[in-house]
Amino acid sequence: MSKLQLKDVSFVYGKGTPFEKTALNNVNASFEADATVGIIGHTGSGKSTLVQLLNGLTKPTSGKVLFEGRDINEDKKELRSLRFKVGLVFQYPEYQLFEETVERDVAYGPKNMGLPDDEVARRVRRAILATGLDESVLEKSPFELSGGQKRRVAIAGVMAMEPEVLVLDEPAAGLDPAGRELILSQIESWREEAHATVIIVSHSMEEIATHCDSILVLSHGEVWKSGTPKEIFSESERLAEQGLEAPQVTRMCDLIRAEGVDLPHDIFTVDAAFDALLPLLKGGADRA
Repeated sequence: MSKLQLKDVSFVYGKGTPFEKTALNNVNASFEADATVGIIGHTGSGKSTLVQLLNGLTKPTSGKVLFEGRDINEDKKELRSLRFKVGLVFQYPEYQLFEETVERDVAYGPKNMGLPDDEVARRVRRAILATGLDESVLEKSPFELSGGQKRRVAIAGVMAMEPEVLVLDEPAAGLDPAGRELILSQIESWREEAHATVIIVSHSMEEIATHCDSILVLSHGEVWKSGTPKEIFSESERLAEQGLEAPQVTRMCDLIRAEGVDLPHDIFTVDAAFDALLPLLKGGADRA
């Protein structure tokens, strides 16, 4: 069942002016309930514009954005409640932290929902734990924390509203490899527990291949292709024509395959490569 849909959506900046530019052109896309969807595309493909449409932050020039079958821009009075259901986390959200303590920062969204104090407190603690932080950080200033901890606090602030859809624009940008994997794994665990829809925009093909059930590829403001990671990354040459590359591990396996080694063509993650290569390495050791 589709949680969010874009139907014939176009968006034009500066419409009717000499600076008119089409960011999205007749985009149709569906985001299923209880799934993680990745959005990829070259710089300027329309990714950031698209995510701002998903919770009514921006209104399409034409077409409709549907939440559970209903046009989100039909009634302006409903937009406020929609934004509690469709949470949006921008790039580098830690720059938006502003309260004196972590607890107050994470509580900001739930309080604006008009929830009672005990429910706000429950949500705050649940969100903090879901992002892998200890409750001891609640009394600290967010500005005392490390960069990775700040990022998790900012994401927890949106999770605390318990949205049905969580949209994240480059959630792991700027973090070291361990920090990137930690945040993405925690988001995945939260989605499974909350049975929510998660939409991730990322330039990292490795992140998308590892953590997403399906992928939407944008090119020059249009949907180039959508499908599973296997369907998208198995066409590495066509993907390269769109200014994108398959995951690094996939390209490595392509080189190994070119040397005559028999490997499957659907290797997109490090774990899959390990499973495929280990028997070959053991076989070589046995022959030695």
